[in-house]
Amino acid sequence: MTVRSVVFLGSAALVAVIGAVIFFAGNDERAATGPGELLASVTVPPLSGPAAAGEELFAKTCATCHGVNAAGRAGQGPPLVHVIYEPGHHADGAFYLAVAQGVRQHHWTFGNMPAVAGVSSEDISRIVAYVRTLQRANGIR
Repeated sequence: MTVRSVVFLGSAALVAVIGAVIFFAGNDERAATGPGELLASVTVPPLSGPAAAGEELFAKTCATCHGVNAAGRAGQGPPLVHVIYEPGHHADGAFYLAVAQGVRQHHWTFGNMPAVAGVSSEDISRIVAYVRTLQRANGIR
């Protein structure tokens, strides 16, 4: 291997490492905020029907980890008003399964989500209506 090849490969590796550090640091919102701080700015539209009922249920059962208005909480849980949770990637059924069975950590570094006891299917429907309403109001379709 020539000196030129070694320098080129070393430079390419360095660029890849720097890029990975920048990418992962930018995606770990907990690194940039203090514990418990909200991770996203969420516009809340006027709510009615199931979404309005879901807001109250979300506040009681989900906000401790997922933050007020599903904005996420540093050190606790991810924002649900985020493109990762758009319906095409996480269908409504994913929310039902998450509540009933919990979720293994996969998109974020908050750890596993435990199952949430005492939340009925009707409650989850209202919570999903609330989260989807927030998502649409914030450009997530």
